Amino acid sequence: MTAQRAPSDDASVAPYDAVVLAGGGARRLGGADKPGVRVGGRALLDRVLGACSGAGVTIVVAAPRPAARPVVWAREEPAGSGPLAALDAGLRCAGADLVVVLSADLPFLGEPTVLRLLAALRESDADGAVLTDPGGRDQPLVAAYRSASLRREIGLLSAEHDGVTGLPLRLLTARLELTRVADPVASFDCDTWDDIAAARARIREHGHVLDEWISAVKDELGIELDVDTGVLLDLARDAAHGVARPAAPLTTFLVGYAAAQAAAGGGPEAVADAARKAAALATRWAEEGGPPAEPGPKPAGKPEPGPKPAGKPGAVPETAPEPMPGVAPDSTPDPASGAEPGVRPDDAG
Repeated sequence: MTAQRAPSDDASVAPYDAVVLAGGGARRLGGADKPGVRVGGRALLDRVLGACSGAGVTIVVAAPRPAARPVVWAREEPAGSGPLAALDAGLRCAGADLVVVLSADLPFLGEPTVLRLLAALRESDADGAVLTDPGGRDQPLVAAYRSASLRREIGLLSAEHDGVTGLPLRLLTARLELTRVADPVASFDCDTWDDIAAARARIREHGHVLDEWISAVKDELGIELDVDTGVLLDLARDAAHGVARPAAPLTTFLVGYAAAQAAAGGGPEAVADAARKAAALATRWAEEGGPPAEPGPKPAGKPEPGPKPAGKPGAVPETAPEPMPGVAPDSTPDPASGAEPGVRPDDAG
């Protein structure tokens, strides 16, 4: 099975393939399907596939399963014969000079770390660039390698041991010249249920939850688009404060729809342009509901009502009533006349 090689958007990044090892037994998870365990609503395997989305071909060494991205499936023979045999099987499907090798249990691995590994390898004469954990230990399954170096040393090991079944990965890495990249967060892997719980808790922390949520939504919807979330949050705030609270989600939806309808399918620039227009509209809307302008000369006509006097709610203002038809405006009675208020003396009786 073959997959079309995806071009890189960054001309400084050499083309690479990715091999993801996802077929381990997960003994410390009680034999659970570790690549399918969800962290932040996404399977661990899908999170790793997102980190190497720039690969020309991504090979997953495991039994086929639903995945968020198109991949090539490979399998070591016999199944379960160890990471070195799995790596050998994956390399047989890779064609690029550089290959990123990853395990399928890295919840915090992102594409920037993958690109750092590739850059470190490209800028050196080493056989590979590996990530190190907080203790300074090498993580050979979070690394970028020269494919030729891996094939050469795997071939030599196979000849020495009559195959690579059951051989530990450290026999391979010990024969390679490596450069190292430190990243204590990206190197975190999930071997136990405590690790899974820690990962799930971390992504809900204030400093991470929005980025994690946006990444999860884009992955779920199949969206390959980087946008300035600050612009959208500012727009939502302006719409909520200047118009009405329900206007916030509806406005951001319409901005996304407008960007999708833009020429060439939209993109970050289209989102930013639509957001600017919507924000300006929200500002104009809010200004109309602000304090009135300074009054000018009053036009001739009916006088404006004066301020409402203080009093109990519902009380009738103490203002002169409109004259009744047939009643003179000045209807204060003469106390000596005995007439009722508001009635001429000659109308009484």
